[in-house]
Amino acid sequence: MTADVVTLLPEVVLALGAVLGLLVGSFLPPGREAPVRWVGIAAAVATIVVALVGPVGASAFGGTYTVDVATTTVRVLVAGAVAVTLVLAGDPGAGGASNGTILASNARTAPLTQRAGRSRTAFAVLVQLSGVGAMVLGGASDLLLLAAAVLLAGLPLAALAGLARDGRAAEAALKYFLSSALFGLVLLTGVTVLLGLTGARAYAALGRVVPPVAGAVALLLVLVGLLMTLGGVPAHFWVPDAVDGTHPVTGAVLTTTAKLGGLVAVWRLLVAVPTATVPWPLLVAVLGVGSMTLGNLAAFAQTSLRRLLAYSTVSQVGYLLVPVAAAARSPLALPALLGYLAAYATTNLAVFAVLAARPHALEIADQRGLARRHPLLAVALAVGLLGLVGTPPTVVFAGKLAGFTAAVDGGMTWLAVVAILNSIASLFYYLRWIAPVFSTGDPVLRDPVAPRARVVAVVLAAASVVGGVLVAFVR
Repeated sequence: MTADVVTLLPEVVLALGAVLGLLVGSFLPPGREAPVRWVGIAAAVATIVVALVGPVGASAFGGTYTVDVATTTVRVLVAGAVAVTLVLAGDPGAGGASNGTILASNARTAPLTQRAGRSRTAFAVLVQLSGVGAMVLGGASDLLLLAAAVLLAGLPLAALAGLARDGRAAEAALKYFLSSALFGLVLLTGVTVLLGLTGARAYAALGRVVPPVAGAVALLLVLVGLLMTLGGVPAHFWVPDAVDGTHPVTGAVLTTTAKLGGLVAVWRLLVAVPTATVPWPLLVAVLGVGSMTLGNLAAFAQTSLRRLLAYSTVSQVGYLLVPVAAAARSPLALPALLGYLAAYATTNLAVFAVLAARPHALEIADQRGLARRHPLLAVALAVGLLGLVGTPPTVVFAGKLAGFTAAVDGGMTWLAVVAILNSIASLFYYLRWIAPVFSTGDPVLRDPVAPRARVVAVVLAAASVVGGVLVAFVR
């Protein structure tokens, strides 16, 4: 038992950070809960350190949880994302009103205010708990543990979406919760069928799935349930409303943390199933094409920045599924997936940080003149958006290139071609966003910029470029 706890020490550290933050917050007056954030940031940093120095190639609790390179990568990325979002939550209007006043009545601009009581504490605790669930998702090697991890990663997100106690936030939370309940039942149905077919919970037993039709249906049900956590087609309906109805800091959590563990969970589950029994590479490829195509088509008509970015994250799920689809056919797939996850997390958080820096800029037209007033923020936004397209020298370009190369190496050239065409098409709506930023007209908004969000956006955008250059030199 002691060895199992040591193996799970990163998850334990982050969970203890949530518990300690809850205790500290209960003794602090509302509005003065900043120490809770710092407890969470310290716990996230400690989690990264423990994950990097901890054992690799181990398992815990009878093989139900596996620690390997993929698990370690998820731990580091999730903890890093938790730390970044908690830093962003420290800005007024993101983490609450520092002077005891309500900054706005709209949840999209001030979701964590005094009227929500101890919302700063709740935000920090929920972000960390969702992070623990995402880590468990990445290392789960047991069907029941997978189902439990989906709940642990997802339920805190439903609470986060409705934390503002605003009409739009309540609608976002309700849609997320109902979608989670529906697709959670779908996932549990698939898990039940797989248990009935194999007589065991371990992924290793999935090789005994004999009936091809029943096995394919069961696996599809589990995949659809996991796509709810990822925000991919056909379980993407909650994404635009949840992101548009909350503050950008909450949107960053909704579209980043759970994806990191969920995609590795999909990879780990599928590689245990023989392709001769269930043709899951084609199944995943079709789901990936659906996500990238529908996300792009929906984003074309958006003028709301947050809805546009929400549909963009749906399309990104499709691109991230490309190396997963090639996992059984190419040894390049897993490194490509892990690298792409790191690139996506960095770039997506950078763009959401720009939105958090100017939470009153809700429409594309509100971006006019940003480069004149805040040139560094404008450059960070351009780097982030072009990075999501996969434009060199950003690190997402390296991630997409690796993923598409894995698909070609695995004999799925058609999938790589479709993904490239979708990437080119996505350039249209990203340029629609960038164009007014560098226009010569007078700025539409002269609102102040949140200082922490501006620093985070610039740092992450710089990291995206530096990472892309470093990868190019290493190759």
